[in-house]
Amino acid sequence: MIWVLFAALLFPAGFAGWAVGHYTSLGESSSTVVHTVTIGSTSAPATTTAPATTTSAATTTSAGGGAGDAAAGKAVFAANGCGGCHTFGPANATGAVGPDLDKAPASDAKADGNMELEAFIKESITSPDAYIAKGYTKGVMPGDFGSKLSSTQVNDLVAFILSGTAKS
Repeated sequence: MIWVLFAALLFPAGFAGWAVGHYTSLGESSSTVVHTVTIGSTSAPATTTAPATTTSAATTTSAGGGAGDAAAGKAVFAANGCGGCHTFGPANATGAVGPDLDKAPASDAKADGNMELEAFIKESITSPDAYIAKGYTKGVMPGDFGSKLSSTQVNDLVAFILSGTAKS
């Protein structure tokens, strides 16, 4: 007897789910194909298909394998209060507690053993005490961004900072 009640309730719910899914997928035959290429890899690149309504702005990819969306990184920068401590023109930030992100990353990366700029910025976010810029104090920047932010958010933030940082 209970199985009849179960079937009577399950069938309409299943049909409604199918109908909604079927109806919302009609007319979505066009799509965007994204190819991710890793330099120095011998394996075939991964291919992802996304709906045509998905857009990607200012994606940065380097030999270091990282990729990030600078537009999404701007949101991460704002949401985590980075502008309260750092000056950074693309974010209209004028903080003076930490290094000026318009100029400092490139020179600090060179001072830190001529490190690749992208890798230096990522390390500065996830392990801020690994290198302390001249004139600044260890322990001022929160050390939990490496665990607080997802790897996607970190890559997006790195891409945003790279997009506005002087490379000299």
